[in-house]
Amino acid sequence: MADVEYLRRVAVLVETDDSWGCSVIRGIYDYSRRQGQWNLLIDPSDPGNRPLLPDRWNGDGVIARLSSRMQIDQILERRLPVVNVDTLFGGLAGVCDVVTDDAARARQAFDHLRDRGFEKFAYFAPPNTRYSDSRGEQFVKIVTGEGFECHEYKPGYRPGRKISWTEQQRRVTRWLASLPRPVAVFTVDAHRGRQLAEICQMTDVRVPDSVAILAGDTDDLMCEVCTPPLSSVAVAGRRIGFEAAAQLDRIMQGAPCPAQPLLIPPNGVIARQSTDILAIDDDTVVRALRFIQAHAFRDIVVKDILRELPVSRRSLEIQFRKYLGRSPAEEIRRVRLEKGRELLSNSDMSIAEIASASGFANGTRFGVAFRKKFGMAPLAYRKQVASP
Repeated sequence: MADVEYLRRVAVLVETDDSWGCSVIRGIYDYSRRQGQWNLLIDPSDPGNRPLLPDRWNGDGVIARLSSRMQIDQILERRLPVVNVDTLFGGLAGVCDVVTDDAARARQAFDHLRDRGFEKFAYFAPPNTRYSDSRGEQFVKIVTGEGFECHEYKPGYRPGRKISWTEQQRRVTRWLASLPRPVAVFTVDAHRGRQLAEICQMTDVRVPDSVAILAGDTDDLMCEVCTPPLSSVAVAGRRIGFEAAAQLDRIMQGAPCPAQPLLIPPNGVIARQSTDILAIDDDTVVRALRFIQAHAFRDIVVKDILRELPVSRRSLEIQFRKYLGRSPAEEIRRVRLEKGRELLSNSDMSIAEIASASGFANGTRFGVAFRKKFGMAPLAYRKQVASP
């Protein structure tokens, strides 16, 4: 009688109450299918709904969003290979980290907001034990490094302290009133982004006209039901899950735990209504940008913009560089490449079709421009983001 193939038993301590957690688990499952289907224990918890391993569970490895000291101690006591998928408790001895690249997340957020002309920035992260300080630190670092000021929400209480909704609203309202306008606010996650939008709505602060809001991660439901719908950074949860499973598999087979974390960049920004504004007080530049957004995917050049606006090319170049730091031609190319990147991520169109839909003459020109901008060929980018 042939031996029955042994199935790996892997515990996945990742919450299933948001899109990020579900996508991480999907990525773990994608990898496990290639290994003959692991036996996955999904999101176990104790009576207090804390993610913990069951006492009698006897497995081969753990993938977890490490979220508390008690959880960490309980996992490490089992002396099993462990891969962590969040930055809240990173750099633990004997634990492998496969996490979102917070510097890349902050850069994508800043570029998205800066592309809309914002010069005033803020970071919103009420004290909480569910996320690390890294997201905010990286965003503030990039904003200040670019020569701008970043206003942080610092209400003066510790993480874990329970604050009533009324008190929270009072503190946030006071902070919003202190901000310069118009201001672009980067929030630590989608839940806090939705909370900020709700408080703005209740206090008659217009979003995005006075306050634009960009969430640091994507929860599909929270972003879509928000008023207005919430722009967000598309964290690569599925790829994180896949790479975490691959890393765990190597460790279970005897490989050492890597000394450095594996950093996974987000897939870009999903633009929705909460940042759909151009925060520029020059009407000519705004009209030119609107024209580019409407016509960039056709075969337009700067001369086409000048036919629509009573301004010289030299003057338009000067104003674009003043407000955006690039020329009108560079802005046309940027909009086209962002469209191409979106189609690579979210469609099955061929490279030639994407090139045409994005305003490029052919696939070769699209490929050259894409590689120059993003450092990889279009097909390599699609492979990276569309499949684990």
